[in-house]
Amino acid sequence: MARKPASRAEFVMFDVIYQDGSQRSNRRVPSEVLGGLDGDVPARATIEEQDRLIAEKSGIAPLPIERIRRSGSK
Repeated sequence: MARKPASRAEFVMFDVIYQDGSQRSNRRVPSEVLGGLDGDVPARATIEEQDRLIAEKSGIAPLPIERIRRSGSK
């Protein structure tokens, strides 16, 4: 019996610029949280949550985010 293809999670990549001037590129955000009337606004909350989890594991406080933009856009 043939198997159904597994559904693949689609992601949108974002560049994150922090208040200290540092940048992290290609942060993955699930595409299902984006769109609608809010556009890319929910991506910030997702990235902040990712930063919080990374900070808990590393023991280093997360940096405040200045802005985000989709990777590849200027």
